[in-house]
Amino acid sequence: MADTAADTALDSRAAPASERFSRSQKAFTLAGALLGLLLAALDQTIVATAGPTIQADLRIAPEHYPWLTTAYLVASTMMVPVWGKLSDLLGRRAVLVAGIAVFLTGSFLCGAARSTLVLILCRAVQGLGSAALFTGSLAVVADLFPPRDRGKYQGLFGAVFGLSSVIGPLAGGFITDTLGWHWVFFINLPVGALALALIFLRMPPLKPEGVHGGKLDIPGAVALAVGVVPLLLALSLGHGEKTPRAGGFAWGSAPILGLFTLSAVGLGLFVWRERRAKEPLLEPSLFRLRAFSAGNAAVFIIGAVFLASVTFLPLFMVNVVGLSATHSGLTLTPLTLGVVAGNVLSGQLVSRMGRYKALMVGALVFLMGGFAVMAFTLTPDSSQAEVTVKMVLVGLGLGPSIPLYTVAVQNSVPPQRIGVATSATTFFRQLGMTVGVALLGTVFAGTLGREMQSRTQQATHGLPADVRQELHASAPGSLGGGEGAPQGQRFHPEQVKAKLREGFAEERRQALGEGPEARARVDADEARALSTVDRVERALKESFTRATMAVYRFAIFVALAALFVTLLLPELPLRQGRPRKA
Repeated sequence: MADTAADTALDSRAAPASERFSRSQKAFTLAGALLGLLLAALDQTIVATAGPTIQADLRIAPEHYPWLTTAYLVASTMMVPVWGKLSDLLGRRAVLVAGIAVFLTGSFLCGAARSTLVLILCRAVQGLGSAALFTGSLAVVADLFPPRDRGKYQGLFGAVFGLSSVIGPLAGGFITDTLGWHWVFFINLPVGALALALIFLRMPPLKPEGVHGGKLDIPGAVALAVGVVPLLLALSLGHGEKTPRAGGFAWGSAPILGLFTLSAVGLGLFVWRERRAKEPLLEPSLFRLRAFSAGNAAVFIIGAVFLASVTFLPLFMVNVVGLSATHSGLTLTPLTLGVVAGNVLSGQLVSRMGRYKALMVGALVFLMGGFAVMAFTLTPDSSQAEVTVKMVLVGLGLGPSIPLYTVAVQNSVPPQRIGVATSATTFFRQLGMTVGVALLGTVFAGTLGREMQSRTQQATHGLPADVRQELHASAPGSLGGGEGAPQGQRFHPEQVKAKLREGFAEERRQALGEGPEARARVDADEARALSTVDRVERALKESFTRATMAVYRFAIFVALAALFVTLLLPELPLRQGRPRKA
């Protein structure tokens, strides 16, 4: 009898009052939430494709160009917990409507921008609205469906993330080439209007029961901003001392250390405030729930390898395989389809089995296997087809990470805290992605610099000084350029050889009157220089291969840490939603 009472209590705690909503209400609400999420997810990839055109049109300085992404990312991550708390206080519909309105306002202003500063500020406005779309959309699933059914619908939302990375670059390129970069932002307006229409038409307020009154913790939000904004800026702008980046600073420089210090102070104030606030943004009591704390810790760690596992692959495809930038991005399409398949399949399996931990562990083991294949089998002679097949394995391992951990964390808290729990998961995932890209970027750049310096010096050893100088002039930054020098510049050996042949042809004409020995010397120097170009090309390919392999080797250990944390995650039963009678 006691067990039955406990089951009833657990069901009433975990299950939303989903029986009150009709099928049409659920369908319209899901459609509106999915469109809202698609807006935020697509914007990241579409704008990235249009970025070079925007930079050329507005004459954006190289040191300011990264801020098109940084402004969006910082504003979005900072606001995630705020919108999550507001969704518990005001309801999901109010937050989604407000988020879409802010996002569309930012989109219109971005499209109409005529200066770099205005565009960067408006990108931040977009980020403020996107945070509401991420948190509100994912929380809707927990309001509409009982825990047992949430997995398959969370899988749909995870699939939207994956599909956006396929559709976004293609749509961004097409819109930019045909309509102009302004329409990359204007295209959000009709999609957002359709999402608003669906939400206004049939979506219920979805305000959690038992939440009456309550105010947003403004001091806590300010302290969170002071803690998060400098942290994200430091992670985005920091780099190794020998890996200079436009607009960035070395990790040990005063600006970066100052940002980290300010972040530590802000986070300390945030923790102090949250322990005393009546309505905290992130309730400290939730972290005493092992499922909540372990789930979010795992989400943070997986986030560290989610983006990093694909961020550096296009550099390998361009510099080693020899693809164009566009085709290198398309290489990630099968990986994305693997992510989508993993999302949908894992969600369906959770709904059928009623359990999620075994799937989490299996997915992480599969992910480590995919990382191991990339870390130990890549070669300078790898083909596009070979790399594509290998990345499918990584995609299938990454896929279940989005829906399963969200379901586990939502299932661990009462319905009145679904918004806070969902925002926490989104917040830690985005924070993990930022930390992961910074950390693995340092691994990639450091390995690339060391390998390139030693291999190119070896390739050009013994070359006459004048020929070496000519080779430097033909391929600036590729020889002895130090760590990170050639990352943004592709080496074109045929162009280098053509320029060298022109120089030696002129030298040969000058040696016509000096006899056959002089001509023979020129011929020998030319042959040696041309063969050196081939050796340099091979050295560059080997260097990029080693750097890419280093990223995936490091990612294996990060995924292993996620596995250990997941093993600590307790598995709470996913109930059907209707409490059983004692």
